[in-house]
Amino acid sequence: MDNRALRARADELLGDLDRLRGGMQTLQQQLRSITATAKSDDGFITAIVGPRGQLIRLDIDPRIYRRPDSRQLATAITATIQAAAADAMRQVTEACKPYMPEADIQAHLEMDLDGMRHRLDSELGLLDVEKEKR
Repeated sequence: MDNRALRARADELLGDLDRLRGGMQTLQQQLRSITATAKSDDGFITAIVGPRGQLIRLDIDPRIYRRPDSRQLATAITATIQAAAADAMRQVTEACKPYMPEADIQAHLEMDLDGMRHRLDSELGLLDVEKEKR
């Protein structure tokens, strides 16, 4: 990467950083307020989760005890919480899109540190340097 291209990329990254800083408080408030609700297929289980998919509330309709099956109940609870968490992650992604590329958001949400490092190295041209060393 030549100096002009490197400088242009640095300017682009600085612009992204300024934009991110400018909207950080608003984004933080928006992210904190995210909740997602999901109901089980039979409607007897309701899960409410926060922005990280953490369980905030779980409601179980007493009618579920008419058919006592602990394995089925556990499966239904798990599936309902997972559905709510997936919706929360979708909302977080949508809220963050104006501030960063979707691929980066997904990498952060999935805790893909190797992928994030690889993309950054690639953008900075460090992968080519590493290949040349070998």
